[in-house]
Amino acid sequence: MDSKELEQKIKEVRLEEDAASTSQFRREDHGAKHDAGLQITCFSEVLNDVTFHFQIIRFPKQIYVWIGYNSAKFGHMYAAAPTRPNNMISATSILGGASDNTGSGIARRLVLKTGLNIILACDIPKNNPMLEADAEKLLIQKIISLGYTKSRMEGKSL
Repeated sequence: MDSKELEQKIKEVRLEEDAASTSQFRREDHGAKHDAGLQITCFSEVLNDVTFHFQIIRFPKQIYVWIGYNSAKFGHMYAAAPTRPNNMISATSILGGASDNTGSGIARRLVLKTGLNIILACDIPKNNPMLEADAEKLLIQKIISLGYTKSRMEGKSL
């Protein structure tokens, strides 16, 4: 694929994402005894001449998040979850990112904010804490607006 084709594909993806930037899809399994809903939210934001792409998939007991930076690359993948006995947050790298803490910090803070297990794929360049902070701020705002955060009565909140 040459660069012109790639640019055209990126433009098409951006147009599709802009059209569906606030759309949210919900599929429910009516045969389950509990709410087995699946919510998918995709959006893009431009901040300081940088385009961030996000995908949030909300499962009943966990959230999958993808953060892209100026492209649709998958990046490194991290998992974070509360661990017993005293609800400390454990995070680990699943794919890549062994020496890169960019995504693991975001995943830890998402667990604190939501109380759920988090799988995070992140394509933010390392050694750029401002990009990481901007992406996390946009993501947290969206997660709050979707109602995925735990209430203050359930535990500590950021």
